[in-house]
Amino acid sequence: MLKRTRSKWAAWVTVLAVGSAVMVMVLPSSGGSATSKPAVLKSEVVPWEAAPARKADWGEMRFYFQGETAATKDVLVAVAVVEPGKAVHRAHRHAEEEYLVINEGVGMWQLGEKTFPARKSDILYVEPWVYHGLTNTGDKPLVFTVVRYNGKGVPVPPRPDSRGDER
Repeated sequence: MLKRTRSKWAAWVTVLAVGSAVMVMVLPSSGGSATSKPAVLKSEVVPWEAAPARKADWGEMRFYFQGETAATKDVLVAVAVVEPGKAVHRAHRHAEEEYLVINEGVGMWQLGEKTFPARKSDILYVEPWVYHGLTNTGDKPLVFTVVRYNGKGVPVPPRPDSRGDER
């Protein structure tokens, strides 16, 4: 059985059920509806090659999970491969809580007004609305995992000021 629905992130969610196995893929699209219900995540393992990829001049991002769980909403779980000297984007901030885990490579963290070295196995936690970023300063790709979400039943923290969300 193949079923396609739209999530509120303007993505196609494709559910392929074969026997007792289920694969969920979230693929970017150009449109979407603000009233669509987000995909509810199910337990599964998503292999690297099955995760939809978005390529850019800085490298690529593989999207593993987007949607909601029993305790979270606005979930994003992805892996980025960042080329030497590049960053996914400038330091930024948002309403969601976020973890970043360095899988391979070296770089520089930015957290608030501070910068410091980033190394394999470092884990960053960032509160809502705190500026943060990561730049590959090595000569090999920097690979990191990102987990971003809002908690259900917890009010989304309001924007603390009128500053821009990217520096």
